[in-house]
Order: sequence, then C-alpha cells, then structure tokens
Amino acid sequence: MKLGWLEGRITFLLLAVAAVCLPLFDDSYAGVIATRACIYWILISGLNLVVGYAGQIAIGWVALLTLGAYTTAVLTAGTATPALQPYVALLASAAVGAVSGVIVGLPALRLRTFYFAMTTLGFATIVTQIALAWKDVTGGGIGTPGPVFPFPFAPGWGFYYFCLILAVLCTWMTANIAASRFGRSLIAIRDAEVAAEASGVSKPALLMTVFVLSGALAGVAGGLFSSLQSYITPDAFNFDLSVLFFIAILIGGRGSILGPLLGTILLTVLPEIAAPLVAWSTFLYAALLLLIVLLIPGGIADMLDYKNRRPLQQHREIVPRPELLPALLDGTRRGALELTDVALAFGGVRAIDGLSLDFHSGEVHGLIGPNGSGKTTTLNVISGYYHPQAGTAQLNGATLPFGAPHRRASFRIARTFQTPRLVGGASVLENVMLGGTIDGQGTFAESLLTLPRHRSDERMLRERALQALTIVGLETLAQVRADRLQHSELRFMEIARALTLRPAFLMLDEPAAGLSTEEIRRLGTLIKAISHAGTGVLLVEHHADLIFDICDRVTVLNLGKILAAGTPAEIRSHREVVSAYLGA
Repeated sequence: MKLGWLEGRITFLLLAVAAVCLPLFDDSYAGVIATRACIYWILISGLNLVVGYAGQIAIGWVALLTLGAYTTAVLTAGTATPALQPYVALLASAAVGAVSGVIVGLPALRLRTFYFAMTTLGFATIVTQIALAWKDVTGGGIGTPGPVFPFPFAPGWGFYYFCLILAVLCTWMTANIAASRFGRSLIAIRDAEVAAEASGVSKPALLMTVFVLSGALAGVAGGLFSSLQSYITPDAFNFDLSVLFFIAILIGGRGSILGPLLGTILLTVLPEIAAPLVAWSTFLYAALLLLIVLLIPGGIADMLDYKNRRPLQQHREIVPRPELLPALLDGTRRGALELTDVALAFGGVRAIDGLSLDFHSGEVHGLIGPNGSGKTTTLNVISGYYHPQAGTAQLNGATLPFGAPHRRASFRIARTFQTPRLVGGASVLENVMLGGTIDGQGTFAESLLTLPRHRSDERMLRERALQALTIVGLETLAQVRADRLQHSELRFMEIARALTLRPAFLMLDEPAAGLSTEEIRRLGTLIKAISHAGTGVLLVEHHADLIFDICDRVTVLNLGKILAAGTPAEIRSHREVVSAYLGA
C-alpha cells in the first residue's frame, strides 16, 4: 500500500465507524446508497487486484456482476433448478464468478492493454445477449425477481449490515494480498515485468489466481446486487457500471487499497448529489478521470501519501558493507554455468554465433566487447528470455530450459539490467523483497487470510531485504519510494534485489554505467566480495579499468563470436582486442 501503516489503518477505522453508525441517522434512502457502495466495493476490491495491481485493462467487469446477479436470482426463483436458499445461491454465484474470471482472464496471458480491454467488453456483450435470449430462465427483457435474504439480513438495515460485513471482509483479504509477496509480484508484473520474471514470478499462474479471486468477488457482488434491485433486467447492467468500476480504481490510485475504496464511495454518491445530471453520468465520470490524470496523476492515494513528498537528504553517499555478505549468501552452492555452441539470429542478423562460455562459483568473469557484439544477448539467453536456434545452457551438468525466465530463480541465477528495472511507486524495501519471492512458503490462500506461514514469510523476506540493503549501503532509504532515488542508488538497489535471492550465479549488465569514479571503486569492491562469498559473477561492462581490476577471467566478444579469452593481463596485451575494442 502507498500509505503508511498508521495513516492507512486510521482512515479505514474512521470509515468503518461511520458505516456502522449510519443507521443511527434513520435515513433509509442513505442506507440504500450505502448498501450499493458496499456491493460495488466488493466487486471493485477484487477488480483492483487485476487493474490497480496487475495493470490489466479490464473494462467489461460488469459481465461478472451480471452473471452473479442472474445466478443468485435464478437459483432462488427455481426457474432452472429446484429453488435454493439465498445464501446457498450466493455461494453458487461466487463459484460461477470464479470460473468466469478464468475465462475472461485467459486472453490476458497473450493480449495486452486495449486488446485485452476489448475482449472483456466483448464478453460483457455476450453475457447480456444470453440473458436476453434465455427467456425461460432469465425472463429475457422482462427480467426476473431478485432474492430476499431472510433474518437477520432481511431487506433494510439488516441487508445493509450483511453487505457491510462482506465489504469489510473483502477489504481485509485484498489488503492482505497487497501486503504479501503476491501483491508485490502483481505490481512488478505491471511496472517491471522482466524484473518480476527474473525474481521467479510466474505471470500466468499468478494472474489466473487473481482472476479467480476477482471473479468470485464479482459473483458475490452480483448476487447482492440482484437482491438490492429487487427485480433485475439486462438494462440494469449497462456500460456506465463498467465505467464506474474501472474509473473508481484509476482515480483512487494504482497499487492502493484505500484510494479505490474512497473512489468507489465518491462515484456511488456523486450521481445522487448531481441527480439532475444523471443522463450525463458517463460524461461526469470521464471529466472526473481527466481532472485526476491532469492534477493528481497518482490518484487519491498519492494525494494522501504525504510522507513521500518530504525532501530527502542531499549529497547522499553509498557506502557498501561487503563484510556482511557471508551472513546473507550461502557459499555452499558451488558449480559452473556453461553455454555450449549457442547460436541466435534475429532475422538475418546473427547476434550470437557459436558461442561457448563458462563461469564458475567464486570468480568474476568479465564479458566485454563493442556495442552490438552480443553481450546483453548472451545474458538474455542465460536468463531464459531468448530461445537460441542452436546450443545448450547447463548448470552443473543439468540442462537449463530456454524460454522460461521465471524458472531461473529456482536455479539461484540472478541478474541486473542495463536500465534499472524498478517498481517506482513501491518502497526501496518492497523492491528488494521482490528478489526473495520464490523462498516464500505460504500459499495465496494463506496470504489471503494472513495465516502463520504468510506472516513468517513476510518476516523472513523483510529481514533478508534489509540485510541486502545494508550490504549495498542503502538501508537508510528502505522506506523511500524507489522512483525518488538517484540513478546510482537504483543501480545498487538492483544488486540488493539480486542478492536477496542468495544467488549461486549473478549476472550484472553494465552496473557501473552512470556512476562516479568513487562509486565505481566501491562497486568493484562489492562485486569482488560477492565472488569471495562463493557466488559466480558474470560482469558485462564498458568500464575497462573495472573489468581488469576485479575480474579473474575475461572474454571478449565481437559480432557474436569470441575474439579472445583469458586473464586480464592476457587480454590487455592481445593485439586484436586492442585494435577492435581497447584502442591504442
């Protein structure tokens, strides 16, 4: 969450107290509006994980509300099956919503941005047409009566409290996910997908799990909505509702629970305040969204997140403490990582041409060459991002699969990137905790309910991340948003994230780019200490002095082939290397 621990809980507590005390005003119409807000939030709380955290543009989520509403109404009316109790029908709606969430979410594994948005809108249209055509069950255009929940949650304030209890429960559960390794992984998928994969996050598995949860909550919301409406028709599930759900998240702020909650309340109450303009509701939503984007791009959550607007100390120095490395790294992981006869071409360009390369535990292996020589491509092959046309990659004799970058973390292979990949809206600590994601033992369900194993995971990951930040010299910036860091600090933050994996092999892609002379010296000391702690380091770098000062072996690439390989002293005196790369 963007807000601090104390600020967020105080605001939630005040909202809960106001909601519980609402019946004291004895205004039944206000109760209807508040009930509607609770129902909308039950759906939006789940959708927020899809849109606000995972970054998927799901506009047509009203389809799942429709399915949930008709499932509950039809099952209680007995038009398709023997009549069921409303509570049983509500559970069935959750199940239908969960299955539908997977169906809607499957295209997200292949489609992005507006293409996925179009599929969700298409699904909403299909659901509406089915409701119109299946007259024997749904009543078609005439509609069908909604369920009436029995005592103690009968229509009126009893039903309001039922919806409020479920809304509070959904807030608690989604906040638990947001504050877990799964929530951090979702945000990483949204803002830094390659970094998420390098940390072991499996995007398909995580997205499908979130779509199941979001679909189930939408199904429950639909069942409650059918009871609130008393009588439902396809016209009740219009495009305006889809817009409301989506905009509530955007104006609330991505990566926040409190912001979208406040956005939901605002958008539910706004049409009642501006009742004469109800025909202009879509225009009002769009205008409100435009104002938020222009004036407060981060949404309501950013506006409330005042602590991250405080000025940071100027002239900060990065002072690593490499002597702490042995306590973090497991030096027992020994071995070798080898590429054999790897060839990779992009169209007619051979980026790598028959490359054989190995690096071992406890050594720093430099990989240098002119721009376009295949250095970063080599790292991407080892990382599993590229699938070469020929050749193999092996770790201690076992073949590594290509095309599955998220599986590299399980082999304790970590890396950094040419351009730092960060989750800007998250704290430095949360960014670094992402590196240890695969070491969490708790399941998604355990995090949802904040069970003991989840709490143990969070303590372990927090302690390890703080340890890594102390090693690289950034511990004082742990709670600062990552997008407020200087470039050099981002470089060291990425190394801290990689170290949190406790890697057996670490690949660094131009880590000294943009660093001062003193920072490069400290970086070299840190890299050397990492190798002394037992980790094998493959270093791609253009600063030749750094390469020759700290590397045990150096390989020079040119046009995807090895030009020379040997000790730093041998490379310095190699005639072709001097001519092609180092200069006179």
